[in-house]
Amino acid sequence: MRGAQNMSLTTIVSYPERGEGGNNKYRGNCSPKLIEDLISHFKPAEINDYMCGSGTTKDAADTKKIKSNVYDLHSGFDLINHDIPERSLFTFWHPPYADIVTYSDVMYSAEEVKSKYGFDPRESDLSRIKDWDEFVKMMNYCMMKQFCALDKGGHMAVLVGDIKKKGKLYSMIFELIKPGTLVNVVIKAQHNCFSSNTSYSGNFIPIVHEYLLILKKDSPLSYQILQSRRYEADIRDMKNATWRDIVADAMQSFNGAVPLDEIYAKVDGHRRTTENKYWKDKIRQTLQSYKDLFVSPQRGIWSLAKHAA
Repeated sequence: MRGAQNMSLTTIVSYPERGEGGNNKYRGNCSPKLIEDLISHFKPAEINDYMCGSGTTKDAADTKKIKSNVYDLHSGFDLINHDIPERSLFTFWHPPYADIVTYSDVMYSAEEVKSKYGFDPRESDLSRIKDWDEFVKMMNYCMMKQFCALDKGGHMAVLVGDIKKKGKLYSMIFELIKPGTLVNVVIKAQHNCFSSNTSYSGNFIPIVHEYLLILKKDSPLSYQILQSRRYEADIRDMKNATWRDIVADAMQSFNGAVPLDEIYAKVDGHRRTTENKYWKDKIRQTLQSYKDLFVSPQRGIWSLAKHAA
């Protein structure tokens, strides 16, 4: 694991000592050592960062004695609406983790930006997007815009994380669009997290890592894109679901024992019934075959065994 002196970049990195560069009071700021390691490993002549925050990328580039082009909303650059000035061979991007930390009007004054540069940064601030799906849409827009600005053979390193809200996990790496060639996924340990000093009840698992996704633009004009798709699926329409599981799920939609006709009605009209004209026979056979799962307290009435106990 990275941390030992002179060790090259590996798939797990850890920086207990943050290092020099950027402003550690600028929330969400990453360790400059990570960017220094990326520079040492890929050896770019220059590095670009279009959401540079407190300037960690510039400081890391200065340490490694290479050129940097760094921009942010607070310095007058709007990645969503402005053209990217460079064609790049190496871009580092550390987007906001949804609305976990708000930047405009918290880390800097929106009115000062508006007065100096003529636009309101709050309108293009990803950290102000409350709706997760809208955030993912804009995150992926920014991702593709930066990837398109890479020269052939260029790399893009993207640092993202997981977010837990009200018991639900929102994972940026799973929903981030992935163009080009996937080079590596690096796990970065987090230190001095808020969760490290908090006691949690129940089965909550604190998040103490981030992901560094490294992509390469191997060819111009046309390249593969990997993108996740979220959709609603119904077990009653799935070919790979067993009748045992279909019936068990149907039974779990009831609070207790129900007549057989109600079980039929719960499944009727879905793909598995339209493809099998003997589907009612199949349901009866299933109920009778799994005596550890289904019980009949009286003729024509069925219940899940755990509800009958």
